[in-house]
Amino acid sequence: MKTVSKTDIGLVRSSNQDACGCGLLADGAWVVVCDGMGGANGGNVASSMALSCFEEQIRREYQPGASDEEVRRLLVTTADMANVRIYRAALQDPELSGMGTTLVAILVSGGKAHIVHAGDSRAYKISRSGVKQLTVDHSMVQEMLNRGDITREEAAHHPHKNIITRALGVLDMVDVDYTQLDFGPGETLLACSDGLSNYVHAEQMYQCASAHQGQELADALVQAALAGGGSDNITVALIEN
Repeated sequence: MKTVSKTDIGLVRSSNQDACGCGLLADGAWVVVCDGMGGANGGNVASSMALSCFEEQIRREYQPGASDEEVRRLLVTTADMANVRIYRAALQDPELSGMGTTLVAILVSGGKAHIVHAGDSRAYKISRSGVKQLTVDHSMVQEMLNRGDITREEAAHHPHKNIITRALGVLDMVDVDYTQLDFGPGETLLACSDGLSNYVHAEQMYQCASAHQGQELADALVQAALAGGGSDNITVALIEN
């Protein structure tokens, strides 16, 4: 198993408010991607705090051979902990008021991938059969899609597509979604910020993965997002099996 990550400021933004991390475990691996928001520096603080919390808790609490329920509890509890830390930090510093961050965290253990997420950062699985999106955005546009108010094509270009309905740190409690799935040999898990998913569609992801692996794949995905517009920070993290 191998993990790699890459983040890029993009072509327009003056700062990079994304944060990402990855690592190997005795019997698996993990990746985290966060896309911060709020003020001149708040987004960077929020995403960095969330990442640090996951790095710390996985290192401290994860035990090889953990049951599915133990992994689920670890990820959900850590998301709750990160949420409270960010929320309290924002209350204590007026310059950080309103900050928050998306989250997508993947932990692979015992042949299964466990995912928690909030906001519009996404997880995908890339395999021989194609690319499958594993998360559903917490966004205003996704809710409109769910109701049938707009088409998928309209959603891709909707003026409010950047408005998310869940994030860490905005309220004193957060509801994250959890999912698990089998993760087999030859498959790749991708976590990314919307700076990738807004500019690189699934077919392009598949083409990149067919031609590249490891850090070269991460680089190729970022380059594809830059070529597609690059108007946001771009972050990818991969687990290859």
